[in-house]
Amino acid sequence: MDIDERLERLTGRHEALTQTVELLTKDVSELTKDLSDMKVLVHDIAEGTARLLHVAEIHERRISRLEDENS
Repeated sequence: MDIDERLERLTGRHEALTQTVELLTKDVSELTKDLSDMKVLVHDIAEGTARLLHVAEIHERRISRLEDENS
């Protein structure tokens, strides 16, 4: 294998690696965006759950108070 063949082979490998890195970079970028979206969603769910818990506690106290009044 002469130097020209070796250079052509290395060039081909370089191009393949470049394409792979570009694809990986795109994938990482998409995954980062998806993760960011999921963080927002989890935060919203946590806030909603906390509000529901608060409402449930209020209703529980009200029911207990009504039960005590009827006793």
